Amino acid sequence: MNFLEKAAARAVAGAAQFISGAQARWFGDAPTTEQRVYFANHSSHLDFVVLWSSLPPEVRMTTRPVAAADYWSKGLRQWMACHVFRAVLVARATRAAAAEALRHPEQGRKKMIDPLLEVLDSGESLILFPEGTRGNGYEVAAFKSGLHTLCVARPGMKLVPVYLENLSRVLPKGEVLVIPIICKVSFGSAMEMRAGEGQEEFLTRARAALCGLRDA
Repeated sequence: MNFLEKAAARAVAGAAQFISGAQARWFGDAPTTEQRVYFANHSSHLDFVVLWSSLPPEVRMTTRPVAAADYWSKGLRQWMACHVFRAVLVARATRAAAAEALRHPEQGRKKMIDPLLEVLDSGESLILFPEGTRGNGYEVAAFKSGLHTLCVARPGMKLVPVYLENLSRVLPKGEVLVIPIICKVSFGSAMEMRAGEGQEEFLTRARAALCGLRDA
């Protein structure tokens, strides 16, 4: 990052914390610069911004959010996504994309997963939302298979559940203006996929770890 991008990153992080009043809480493990995959519930376009901003600066600079390309590839948002957040932009699932993935599963996997594996192989961390779509801000939907696929491809990867509270009220779905409301960002203890653990068992356990932070 050049000077302008670093300055913009600091400014955006400060603005996000001011608007959301985000209170970062760490349960179990202290923040670390070691590689992690942070996985969180999803209810707002501000989710990854606030989570990223809640990380200590030295952690933030090596952590890249995974974000929807259709939203973050326009105008100023695109510049911020690419140069401030250094986001990994992925296409959201559509019926056509799902049908294509069924016909060519290996190609579908490569398009979605390989860019994330490249980030992990570079030594950097990721922020992702395994529900795959935005929820209502309280209920956490069943996780899609992506988190499991990453763990199969990179055994031993450390995962940190993060519960985001009130983000759906700061920027409600369909709105463009933010509403200042105090939010909480709760980081849980690091976990990893166990040897011999099946996909459904692992995803259920990961979701339970995230939901366990909801009333912490």
